[in-house]
Amino acid sequence: MPVVPLGSPEMLGDQDFLAPAARVSGAGTAGLAELTDLERSDRLARMREGTLGSVHSWELVTAVDGPGTRMTVFLAGCPLRCLYCHNPDTMAMRNGEPVEVDELLRRIRRYRRIFRNTGGGITLSGGEVLMQPAFAGRLLRGAKEMGVHTALDTSGFLGASATDQMLEDTDLVLLDVKSGIPGTYRKVTGRELQPTVDFGDRLDARGIEIWVRFVLVPGLTDAPGNIDAVARIAQRWGSMSRLEVLPFHQMGRDKWASLHMDYQLADTQPPSMEQVDEVRERFRSFGLTVH
Repeated sequence: MPVVPLGSPEMLGDQDFLAPAARVSGAGTAGLAELTDLERSDRLARMREGTLGSVHSWELVTAVDGPGTRMTVFLAGCPLRCLYCHNPDTMAMRNGEPVEVDELLRRIRRYRRIFRNTGGGITLSGGEVLMQPAFAGRLLRGAKEMGVHTALDTSGFLGASATDQMLEDTDLVLLDVKSGIPGTYRKVTGRELQPTVDFGDRLDARGIEIWVRFVLVPGLTDAPGNIDAVARIAQRWGSMSRLEVLPFHQMGRDKWASLHMDYQLADTQPPSMEQVDEVRERFRSFGLTVH
């Protein structure tokens, strides 16, 4: 989906949810002040305090990363190594550009009217947003002070890094439950499932709205037992309002090649719409609201 020009009629309209297969690469950090002249020690100190972050890119999209028109900020750095990652260039924090929190907040302030008119807001994504909790926390606090709706797009693996204040400033969490069987989750991500479940439990206890996201990969995540396990995890969260089934795609394959990284899913075909519909119906059989 192309980035819609600010002020165009399409910007104020609503569109159907699109899977990541339609996501553009984003605006990079164009228009944001890049602090490339900072000394390394000063830069690290400012990142620890959250006044500076490593930002991969940002984009303005409609009905993709939460409700309404949203400014989605992709932070660099991720502890997971998902086999189907379509943005492997966000895995290393060094691949981002240093951007001041105040610079991003100024840009958010410019878009407040659009957010208000469309029921949108900001979404902090990645990479993994919780790799930079202090920076994310300042962005969330600043956005809430402006009255802007806030969302986190996260695997939940680093959920323990989210402070209570961060969660107080978060309206919605797009929680990626990448698999429901621990062994499958480990194969997909190289990490453990339990921290994601624990984070979801914490969100639910606080009454924070959750959208569960599940990527359907033929031959990897599509086993009925795995889908049922994801459904049972989602069922435990009363604050979960929807589950999104996102079909696997190959749009990230060239990035893996350009980074000289081993891409193990080169021969995997995207699921057919019939397969996607079958999985959505299986989730619905658990009483879940599915998109």
